[in-house]
Amino acid sequence: MRKVVILLFAIMFCFAGKSFAQTSEPSLTHLNDLSDEALQMAKNGRYEEAKILLKQFSTEFTNLSLDDKYFTMDELRILTVTHNEALKALTKASVDADEKVDACTTFRLVVDALQSKYQPMWTEMEEPVMASFAEVKQAAISGDHARYNIKLNTFLKEFSIIEPSLKVDIPAEKIQQLDAKIAFIDHYRANILQDRKDTRELETLQANLEELFDEMKEDETDPSLWWVIISTGSIIILTLSYVGWRKYKGQKEERQQKDHVD
Repeated sequence: MRKVVILLFAIMFCFAGKSFAQTSEPSLTHLNDLSDEALQMAKNGRYEEAKILLKQFSTEFTNLSLDDKYFTMDELRILTVTHNEALKALTKASVDADEKVDACTTFRLVVDALQSKYQPMWTEMEEPVMASFAEVKQAAISGDHARYNIKLNTFLKEFSIIEPSLKVDIPAEKIQQLDAKIAFIDHYRANILQDRKDTRELETLQANLEELFDEMKEDETDPSLWWVIISTGSIIILTLSYVGWRKYKGQKEERQQKDHVD
């Protein structure tokens, strides 16, 4: 029985090890760490150090993309654009501190979205984004033009930070539809407060944003983990069944021998 238990645990670790090996990507993890370090440097006002980290990222990223082909052309474009924007923001003295941090945050979220198959960091922005949009709606309902414009600009800024990372995780058609609705509200912002029909566009956009975040929460468990759990459970059931059958067979043979002796 002890040997069977040892064998069972050996098989379990074998399956778990295989799953980890398939999902672990050390090179991407290192790039993710570099983008996070650059963001932390920017937050602390250490812009030169942040620039050095971004340049290091660029060198290692080029080697990774050429050797391992981890990325699609769209992903390469998004990552390259956000990397250049972050580097440009850190370099220009005219860019204020908040904009530098925002540019580095956008880049950081894109890198994480490329590495994280489940629960990307941009989903953590749900609360500030939705709270910002709620204030836009409230200003529209109250008919406060000045406040509405200010809150809408704040929302557009919040959304622009996560938009590139959304394009990594969300189908292009859905993002295009979302962008079109946001562009409409931005372009016709004056009409929104005057026409009740246009005000409904805010309701529709809110529903689309909530759906966007909810879809990413529906299945947060890695399917490979479920595969390990199901496989391990099957092995346990089979092993216990086998052990029970051997025990039953042994007891039956023992009874037969006793009956024969009697």
